[in-house]
Amino acid sequence: MPRLPLLAGALAAALGACADMARLPPSASVGPDPALPPPNRSLIPTVKIAPPVGWADGSTPVAPAGLQVTPFATGLDHPRWLHVLPNGDVLVAETNAPERPEAGEGIKGWLMKLMMKRAGAAVPSADRITLLRDADGDGIAEGRFVFLEGLTSPFGMALVGRELYVANTDAVMRFPYTPGATRIDAPGETVTALPAGPLNHHWTKNLIASRDGSLLYVTVGSNSNVGENGLEAEAGRAAIWEIDRASGRHRVLASGLRNPNGLDWEPASGVLWTVVNERDELGSDLVPDYLTSVREGGFYGWPWSYFGDHVDERVKPPRPDLVARAISPDYGLVPHSAPLGLAFAAGEPLAPELAEGAFIGLHGSWNRRPFSGYKVIFVPFSGGRPAGAPIDVLTGFLTDAGEARGRPVGVAVDRRGALLVADDVGNAVWRVTPAP
Repeated sequence: MPRLPLLAGALAAALGACADMARLPPSASVGPDPALPPPNRSLIPTVKIAPPVGWADGSTPVAPAGLQVTPFATGLDHPRWLHVLPNGDVLVAETNAPERPEAGEGIKGWLMKLMMKRAGAAVPSADRITLLRDADGDGIAEGRFVFLEGLTSPFGMALVGRELYVANTDAVMRFPYTPGATRIDAPGETVTALPAGPLNHHWTKNLIASRDGSLLYVTVGSNSNVGENGLEAEAGRAAIWEIDRASGRHRVLASGLRNPNGLDWEPASGVLWTVVNERDELGSDLVPDYLTSVREGGFYGWPWSYFGDHVDERVKPPRPDLVARAISPDYGLVPHSAPLGLAFAAGEPLAPELAEGAFIGLHGSWNRRPFSGYKVIFVPFSGGRPAGAPIDVLTGFLTDAGEARGRPVGVAVDRRGALLVADDVGNAVWRVTPAP
């Protein structure tokens, strides 16, 4: 029998056995002033993987009383991100990480590849966008069309007039769009190159247009956990870019954001908000992921500090000047829950308590004991600001044995006010509506 699989299994078991346990209740990490205990550093990081098992026939996630969940589309190939077109068609990016030859170098890189494989995150990227159409309005997409293919780990999408913008992992692309079309065959035009390369640690690049369509905003995650690959590898990363749609010129709108993903405009204030995956390997109780408004020119601490001036001693050389101006995020989320999707409530509410606020897809932890995330939550807002504890909207993604039936990623509100959720392990898009 080959020794490598045996070694991998033994090492994974050892990692799990040596892992720390969270001591704080999840509620302690949530809200505008999360608890930040002392770091718990160790030579062996916390690892707890939920192996994928998928959904048994007829099973679905669990919605709370007053709501129901149904499959909008199944049998997809690692669906991660969603975009609703004006005519009600839904674009879904079927995608995964590109080839990253440097990502698996060294013992730590090899371990990461092993862990991602166990978590069901190592499947090849389909590199396409699929169009889902519910022509008869029954809540099920009976029409499925390959809309764009031959892309490079696509993620974010935005439609501006007759132009569709797609954030590949290495560039923002522009394609001509005809309303009602089920396929684009025209070659894309590069608008702006994005940081990528053979390491490309956080490869997902999300995309949103400004209200007037003149600007694009793109998330670019860091190339490491806390700068361990050298700060030169972080040029232009851990940031949100602002791109002039016409010229392709860009600037950094905000920085110090380790891995921002979801982007949306808060309806009452018109302010841009994002969700961010914070750093690892400081224990199960650190660091809270977060939801925050995006300030122009704002610096949010990474890698030198977190939640304002809480210094990460691992980062050398220190930068007390940057720590002094680091912004504390608006709203903490449970550590390692991996918030990815973000969509503000719009139109007809699903329920009175879900009328004003943000839906967030929590992809789920791989390095916390016990698990965190693996659900969709709603953070209530009032007057353009978070106002209360999160509400569970979709759960049941984990079995009692700690296996993953699915993992929620992108979220979107469709033209009729239903919530759509991309599930990249369950290979489905779920639709949440009021119960009859």
